[in-house]
Amino acid sequence: MKGDEKHAMIRNIAVAFAAFGGTSFRNANLTDANFTNATLKSTDLRKANLTRTCFYKTKKLDRTRPGSTYLQKTQVRQVLVTRLGQDKNFDRDDLRGVNFQAVNLVDASFIGADLSQANFQDADLSRVKLVQTQLDGTDFTGAILTGAYIEDWGITSDTKFDGVRCEYVYMRLPTKENPNPLRKPDNLQEVFADGEFGDFIKPIVDTLDLYHNQGVDPRAIAIAFKQLAENNPDADLRIVGMEVRGEDKFLLRAKAADDADKSELSVEYFDLYNQYKALPKADLIYLLAQKDGQVQSLEIAFRAVTRGLKEVAETPKKQSTYNLQNAQFAGGLVDAETVHANQIGGNITNYTSEQRQNLVEAAKEIEALLQHLQQNYPTTTSAERMTVVAKAVEEIEKNSTLKARVIGALKAGGTEALRELVDNPLVNILLASIEGWQEA
Repeated sequence: MKGDEKHAMIRNIAVAFAAFGGTSFRNANLTDANFTNATLKSTDLRKANLTRTCFYKTKKLDRTRPGSTYLQKTQVRQVLVTRLGQDKNFDRDDLRGVNFQAVNLVDASFIGADLSQANFQDADLSRVKLVQTQLDGTDFTGAILTGAYIEDWGITSDTKFDGVRCEYVYMRLPTKENPNPLRKPDNLQEVFADGEFGDFIKPIVDTLDLYHNQGVDPRAIAIAFKQLAENNPDADLRIVGMEVRGEDKFLLRAKAADDADKSELSVEYFDLYNQYKALPKADLIYLLAQKDGQVQSLEIAFRAVTRGLKEVAETPKKQSTYNLQNAQFAGGLVDAETVHANQIGGNITNYTSEQRQNLVEAAKEIEALLQHLQQNYPTTTSAERMTVVAKAVEEIEKNSTLKARVIGALKAGGTEALRELVDNPLVNILLASIEGWQEA
């Protein structure tokens, strides 16, 4: 009965035998029940709902029949009874609904654990590791979270942070390779004021998170998001942030109305995104050109952010974050011909419908011409590539309609606009060859 694991089977049989004459709470709903100072010897708690059930100073808790509840773990029982959990390791434990109210959990570790619906009211969680911890509906009211590690923790809009006391947190668990824990606030001399941590973390929770894990296409993102906003006007969608994560992952965060169903919005968005992404590139470019300047501005913003993916791929674990809190992307984003946007890497230009059409048509014809010539001429060496480009310039000059369209495209958007629209490695050489046409 002393809890030696090698005698676990005999012990369980003995407890089960004794419990035949004891109190049975089997299948009972004991949510928020209070067993403080109760004696629970030979009590049957199998399949009972123990959400936030209090077992403080309970006697003989180790003599109960816990079944598959969290009470089957010796360490958990001890912490529940004594409220002493400092330095304890609960990594990857299923502790849904556990009541750790007012427990000392300084330096405890909950990496990968499930603490959904758990009660941490007034608990001391200083320097606790909540890395990849599930915290849906968890109550941290009045808890101390100073120095907690919260990398990839799974908080939701139902997680409670009322009255949390927290001077600073760490966004990453340090490793040998990357010892920087990313302290927040960033300034080591600053700390969160009373109640400020809840305000800091709330925008991260109450958003529609559209996570793209491979093959990010800025054009498809821009069109799909605008279509989603138009299909769901009551959702009041507004982009508040964009993040590049890892080597080829992109997170788009949007604020939505409080009563919006984020699950349905996410499903609809990715249905639209995958449809647009599956289109041939020329069709997608053409479709983008038909949209208003607002969508094109979105596409340029997404392109500027996702341009960092290549840089991230070359520098592992680097993360680029663009905080667009209060940005009105879904409303009137741009109300001018050109918006100087050095913060996202360039200027955003709203073309007229005729200019957009001309740009797309010129780009499609140039791309088709280069592909045709590449099929008939080698392009292995620099000299061979120059020869193909020279033939392309010759073909364009012989076609007065195409040449006029290319000149018009250069005047409307310059070489950068054409470079973005033409998917061919020879386009840089070609544009360098005809750059002077717009002044002719």
